[in-house]
Amino acid sequence: MASFSTLQEIVVSLAERGGNTALIGFQKEGAQKYSFAELGDLAQRLARGVINAGLAPGAKVLLFAPNCVEWILACLAMISAGAVLVPVDTQIGHEELQHILGECGAQWALTTVTLARRLEEAGSRLNHILLDAETGERLNWRKYLADSGSALSSAAPDDHAILFYTSGTTGRPKGVPLTHKNLTSNVNALLGLGLIQPDDRLLLPLPLHHVYPFTIGMLAPLRAGVPIILPSALTGKEFLRALQEGDVTAVIGVPRLYSSLYEAIESSFRQRGRSVSALFHGMLALSIGLRKLGLRGGDYLFAPVRRRIALRLHVLASGGSAMEPALAWKLESLGWRIVSGYGLTETSPLLTFNTPGKEKIGSAGRTVPGVELRISQPEERREFGEVLARGPSVFSGYWRMPEKNAEAFTADGYFRTGDLGYIDGEGYLHLMGRASSMIVLSGGENIQPENVEAALEQSPYIREAGVLARKDRLVALVVPDPEAQRQSEPIEDLIRTELQRQSGNLPSHHRVTDYAITDEPLPRTRIGKIRRHMLAERFEHAKTGKEKQAAGPVPIEQMSFEDQELLENPAAKAIWSWLPDHFPDARLAPETNLQLELGVDSLDWLNLTLEIRAVAKAEFDEAAVGRIETVRDLLREAAAAGQAAPSETPGDPLEQLKQPKELLNEQQRHWLEPRPIFTRIFGSCLFAVNRALMRSLFRLRVRGQHLLPRRGPFILTPNHVSYLDPLAVGAALPQHELNRTYWGGWTAIMFANPLMRFVSRAVRVIPIDPKGGPLSSVAFAVAAVKQRYNLIWFPEGGRSPDGKLKRFRPGIGLLVGAEPVPLVPVWIDGTYEALPLGKRILRLHRITVTFGEPIDPKDLQPARRGEVSYQVIADALRERVAKLSDGCKEN
Repeated sequence: MASFSTLQEIVVSLAERGGNTALIGFQKEGAQKYSFAELGDLAQRLARGVINAGLAPGAKVLLFAPNCVEWILACLAMISAGAVLVPVDTQIGHEELQHILGECGAQWALTTVTLARRLEEAGSRLNHILLDAETGERLNWRKYLADSGSALSSAAPDDHAILFYTSGTTGRPKGVPLTHKNLTSNVNALLGLGLIQPDDRLLLPLPLHHVYPFTIGMLAPLRAGVPIILPSALTGKEFLRALQEGDVTAVIGVPRLYSSLYEAIESSFRQRGRSVSALFHGMLALSIGLRKLGLRGGDYLFAPVRRRIALRLHVLASGGSAMEPALAWKLESLGWRIVSGYGLTETSPLLTFNTPGKEKIGSAGRTVPGVELRISQPEERREFGEVLARGPSVFSGYWRMPEKNAEAFTADGYFRTGDLGYIDGEGYLHLMGRASSMIVLSGGENIQPENVEAALEQSPYIREAGVLARKDRLVALVVPDPEAQRQSEPIEDLIRTELQRQSGNLPSHHRVTDYAITDEPLPRTRIGKIRRHMLAERFEHAKTGKEKQAAGPVPIEQMSFEDQELLENPAAKAIWSWLPDHFPDARLAPETNLQLELGVDSLDWLNLTLEIRAVAKAEFDEAAVGRIETVRDLLREAAAAGQAAPSETPGDPLEQLKQPKELLNEQQRHWLEPRPIFTRIFGSCLFAVNRALMRSLFRLRVRGQHLLPRRGPFILTPNHVSYLDPLAVGAALPQHELNRTYWGGWTAIMFANPLMRFVSRAVRVIPIDPKGGPLSSVAFAVAAVKQRYNLIWFPEGGRSPDGKLKRFRPGIGLLVGAEPVPLVPVWIDGTYEALPLGKRILRLHRITVTFGEPIDPKDLQPARRGEVSYQVIADALRERVAKLSDGCKEN
């Protein structure tokens, strides 16, 4: 392919590709598609339109929008118009945005309706062209399309084409102007290496404001004439959708994206059981061994795995930061080709590249054509030094920073990259970290934090680690993996043990001496690099517990870029905005566990799903509820539900509960079938023994038994403070009522093993599963009542830790909404003193069970605006039970 010298030549050459597909942008439903000819024609018409509107050659134009086909179209149009594009991260902080706006000198902005408001808040007075406005609106980009007018200006190779801003890992972002020559020389070199083949289809999930996806993921494919695929979001579901429906052959990604891909594969095998997981890891180890011998066994061993992900995907291109060799070996051994390189924004970006078939895993590759590298050796002799670069892709200096430029180049014109490394005997570059991030302790030890972090993150219980120096000691800020929350060992002890274990493989001066645990993701750039200048403050906050004290949602700008991307979905954003109202006293972050930290169980989901449907127009089925553990999971499911076609299943749970048995599977319906005679006899014996023990050991006293309805069915709603509560109620009920009563029982206790399941069957316990779908638990209860059986239901959903009456769950409201039978409030006194939550030693304290006046559910529904009726019923019932307890105390 012939080389070219300006980016304008790319736009002109698009027409030569005719009707071949150039861009596919997946959307909520369907996809936008542009052919090369359409893309080139629209870009040149938009260029003429903005020139007619007053845009001068060389003018700066801000491009402040998320990835979409319009982003690429607008970019090509500004290139055609001879403007200098200034692409800016849509998730940049307010102060950084103000800095860029004040420094770059832009007069125009290509943006979206929402982001235009952010520009205005930052003090912008730019002329806006909106990429997402309705077609009829004045500022819509289509309004600027022109078939004639001012001629398009021609750019020279040394003219500025793009003004990038660095991602600010160590401070304020710096302006990096790149010329047409800088960028075209890099693209020409890349295409000459054979990375892109004519039949390729490239998936581009990375933000285009960064030079790596801009050059490698956009310019090179457009020049090569291959389609670019844009996913609608970075959620796992949409990523897979783009891979499969886009028939993708190669992905332009970063190590964190590929780490998530591998973890998803590993998790899928782990969920199938230990034997399947062990088989997977055994095959992987075999494949890695073969790969290191030069054999590609994974091409055959894991072909079914790759086909399930994407049929034709074979290349994973990695950049932005170094990929850990261990991850590269795993992905290679699964049968994919890993291609990687090294470069910086200042070098357009590629300096080195690992050519497929000649790659050396663990290295950054060899220099690309036209680039010269050398290693700066400091006075003391050592094997590595700073990497220096020179060549046509290297920029000439930072924007409006003359003092910085004097430091950035050597006397003979080499750019100081700030990266440390060495070149081996075969010409491969090996990187050892950033000079600016090198930690130097008072004893003279030089420590690269990336190496320590990589070692610590080998632990299955450590998701992220950020290493820094504090008081001349090496310390780590640790983000635990969700798996650590599920362990019985206290998380502090678990992380301490893991840090000691993982540090054992490091030199003594590389071992951390202190640590702090945080729930918040480490601050990173959109490409995944740690913002190290922010670690010290984060560490201090985590160490002193300050971050634990603040309730409310974490700021969006402190989230990972994946989470920020997720919140661009309207349904996810609506739920994130609603959560603080529902959990006003809780700290809310994407990783917040709904059950462990917010106390959400199965019955809470009854209320939550109704409210979520109202605020976000998203409806969850029980399978979705079962997948949700964290706020992040909730947002992802909402985003997916909002993108799905409306369900044909009626959304109102009362409608679904009209036929409760249809919500139960065959195994679940078994618990409502008549019991064999032996099981019934055994159940009667258990009740008799329980009655005798409760009366003899605990001097059981029963009040209000005469108030029980003579004709059923009815629902008993006791308070719950102890494991003894159901035993006390069972002993207080007359035998003829026990014979026609079902109980709601937690599966973790009453169905934990075959013996407990037999006991539950004998005494008519139906399973309530806090981890399962909400409707199935209530469906059991409704089905039992429809069969004319009484029901004992603990409305608090669990035992009270302090003996005080907790808020009732909305499940009881839904239950009587579906089957309005009398409710009997019950107050149990003395069981908390006999066996409170957390105690194992029984105390023989007197127990009293008091039955209250039956309540018609209709009397529990006063008109209250803004509340779901099921929770209103539950709250009103709680008041009746509380009054019953007051009467018991007076007596």
